[in-house]
Amino acid sequence: MNNHPVTALHRPSIPADTRLRTLAVADTNKDQSLRHLGIVGDTYTILLSGDDTDGRYCLIEMHVPPGGGPPPHRHDFEESFTILEGEIEATFRGKKLVVRAGETVNIPANAPHSFTNAARQPARLLCICSPAGQEELFLAIGVPVATRTTPPPKPDPATEAAMMAKTLALLPKYRTEMVTPYTQE
Repeated sequence: MNNHPVTALHRPSIPADTRLRTLAVADTNKDQSLRHLGIVGDTYTILLSGDDTDGRYCLIEMHVPPGGGPPPHRHDFEESFTILEGEIEATFRGKKLVVRAGETVNIPANAPHSFTNAARQPARLLCICSPAGQEELFLAIGVPVATRTTPPPKPDPATEAAMMAKTLALLPKYRTEMVTPYTQE
């Protein structure tokens, strides 16, 4: 008799490998097909999209210059950041914390948050959103740039106003909303 805890009779029921999906490999230094997007002064590179992960998550590399980062917002999906280089100042439900290289934070769905690079050197982050979909918003509003560190062009006031109007119109479709800075009650 087999005393191993996982026997043929007790194996979990998971679907068979259908081989419809393939291995996805992203190399920010060599892969010319990666999409680099200028968003809010930062540069985001889509490493894995929902198409690559069957919608389970997306993976985005973020190059955040000093002073960069998104305004306060919230969305109904999980978002995690792993800091590869530099540091960011994250604001979560009104509380600030510094997140440094080697650290990871998870933002629960629906929680108001933002982050800023308050340091003097650029920060490099990996961002995972689960389920996928955030990359689609970034593709819809971002400005294509050449590389993962190319800064986005500075828009003139009319272009900036048009981009903001487009972004605000698209946010509900991507389950995201802007919020005023969180205040303690």
